[in-house]
Amino acid sequence: MELTAEIAAYRMGTGDPGRLVGEFRRAVLLVPLAGGSADGDGGLRSAVSGGIRWFYAFTDEEALARFAEARGEAEREWPYLAVLGARLVDAVVPEVDGPAGVAVNVADTDGSMLFPPVAGIVPDACAVDIEAESAAVVG
Repeated sequence: MELTAEIAAYRMGTGDPGRLVGEFRRAVLLVPLAGGSADGDGGLRSAVSGGIRWFYAFTDEEALARFAEARGEAEREWPYLAVLGARLVDAVVPEVDGPAGVAVNVADTDGSMLFPPVAGIVPDACAVDIEAESAAVVG
């Protein structure tokens, strides 16, 4: 099953979290590049919400176009990289100062999915839930 189908199944309550994360890791995602003063000095487009940096990722160009439209920026060019979901969480997330996750198809009300910085999604060293468990054991 492809990622969008796994997201739909999970949102309907019939999906399996392990399959969902597996499809996410295998999926080639389109990650828009940041640029301009509003987005920083380059890199991957992201936003911070709730203390977490969320990298935007899309399953296809149509989903990216819906995001651009929702932002009122459909007329400008949106350069992007095609990146495996696994590469985003295994290589990009550890480079971020603070917790980071991936927001997939965020402009699609019924088809979006967040992959937060928790064990089983990001490397253990970046997982906020492991950090909390360690502090609880020590304290």
